[in-house]
Formats: sequence, structure tokens, C-alpha cells
Amino acid sequence: METFVLLTLTGLGLGALYFLIASGLALIFGLMDVLNFAHGAFLTVAAYTAWATADAVPGLGGLLLAAVVGTATGLALAVVVEFVLIRRLYGRAKEQILVTVGLSLAVPAAVQTLAGADARTFPVPDSLAGTVGVFGASVPVNRFVLIGVALTVLVAVRLFLSHTRYGLVVRAGVEDRAMVTALGIDVTRAFTVVFALGGALAGLAGVLGGLYFGSLSPHQGTGLLVFAFVVVIIGGLGSITGVSLAALAVGLTQQYADYYAGGYGDLAVVVLLAVVVLARPVPGAPTPLERLRRLVAPGPAAAPASTQGGRA
Repeated sequence: METFVLLTLTGLGLGALYFLIASGLALIFGLMDVLNFAHGAFLTVAAYTAWATADAVPGLGGLLLAAVVGTATGLALAVVVEFVLIRRLYGRAKEQILVTVGLSLAVPAAVQTLAGADARTFPVPDSLAGTVGVFGASVPVNRFVLIGVALTVLVAVRLFLSHTRYGLVVRAGVEDRAMVTALGIDVTRAFTVVFALGGALAGLAGVLGGLYFGSLSPHQGTGLLVFAFVVVIIGGLGSITGVSLAALAVGLTQQYADYYAGGYGDLAVVVLLAVVVLARPVPGAPTPLERLRRLVAPGPAAAPASTQGGRA
């Protein structure tokens, strides 16, 4: 029982981390139709700036300051990338992929050159380094921190999309950008805001990733980005709530499979992805329930061709 509780809460914490990364991806790709492979690079740079801040300012105050610095770093990087590169490539998917993939390779390499290839220990305050007893299991405190932050972000993003002008403008701009522009609304500025929000979430995820794993490395963002893409594909691009549920499913599946299946957590996630993709109905295709209804109660036979057009 203790092991199951520990695995569950650890899986929820890992799922919360995946959600923080995937929510930024879902915003940028789902609302702006930009496939941003540089999202992991934002996470990496933000994690290192947060590490430098937390290392210079010890204690819980230092971690809070590191979270602010890391989030601001991700936001600033996203704004620069959107303004300099992505803004010229809207509607050009191939060029977007080439540019963001190039950034995803170049930025971690630059970080490795400046900071070294060795992993760095992330400073964790004493108040967050302990454990809490839950049904006999000793659960690290930082798992609850990640879960709490993820829930806060989920509520905030839903409110942004549903109850703010920028959220409405972006959703309308994706549907018909020309019409929204004709109304005198600056869609480009709204897109920049959403891209910046996605970068900020990546930066926050970089800080919390250091807290979760206790260390960071130049290519950590790239590895986490793979699971974030899996979460987005499973949860769907049009629903932040769906992304959150998919993140929990991926985190729990990975933890359970790592322990009960002898370390095959990553493989279990791939199998989960394949099952969801294969089971998802093709757009426009009849659902299994509709096919069953047709088998049980087939409709009337079609009228002969000679009688369908009426009198000749």
C-alpha cells in the first residue's frame, strides 16, 4: 500500500511537470498553429538562470526568486524568437519546423559550451527537501508543490482563454485572421502575447523540473519535450483540460510501469500513445456506436435509380 501511494503521488507530480510544459505547447500550437520545437530550449535556458539565482540566494526566498527569474527568462526568449523569427513564418509550417528544430539543437549546445556538460545539482531549500507521511508512505514535499502549481496554472490558463480579450482575439484570429484584422484588431500582438505565455510556462517548468529531479543538464529540456508532445497528442490541441488529464495519465503510467514492469516506463508511454491514436476516430467517420446501430437497425433500402428522380 505504501509503495502504491508513493508511486501515485510521484506520478501525479511528474504529470504536473509534463502539464506545465505541454500547456505552453498546446497554447502555441493549438491557438497559433505553430509547431515550436524550441520549447525545450526555452526550458533549458530558464532552468540554468534559475539555478544561478537559487545558488546565489539560498533558502526558500532564493527559490521563489529563481522561479520569477526562470519564468521571466522563458517569457523573454519566447518574445525575441517570435518577433525575430516566427512572426515572418506564420502560415509556413515547413519553415517554422526547420527554424525551431535548429534552435532546439543550437541553444542546448550553446548552454553546454558555457556551463559544461556535467549535470548541476539544483539548490533545494530545507523546507522542501523533506518528506510527508501519507498512508504510511514518505512522499517528497516537492511533489505537492508541483501539483499545486499545475492546478493554479490550469485555472489561470482557462480563465485567460475564456474571460480575456486576448484569449478571444487569438481564438477568433485562428479561425479567420483576415476578418479579425478587418475589424481593426491587431492579431499579431495577440499572437505575441500567447507565444510569450507559452515561453513563460516553459520557464516555470524548467525551475520546477530542477526541483523535481534535483539536478539539471543542458539537454534536459529536449528530453522532457518529447513527453510533452506525447501529452499534447493524447490530450488534443483544443482542450487545456484534456492536456491536463493526458499529462496525469502519462505520469502515472510511466511511474507504475517503471516499478511494476521492471523499468519499462518509457515504452509503456509509447504504447499508451499508440493505443489512443489508433482508437481515436477519424474525423467524419462513423463512431463505433453509430456502426452498431446501423447493424442492429439498418435503414430502408435505397430506392431504385429509375424512381429517384420522379417522372421522366
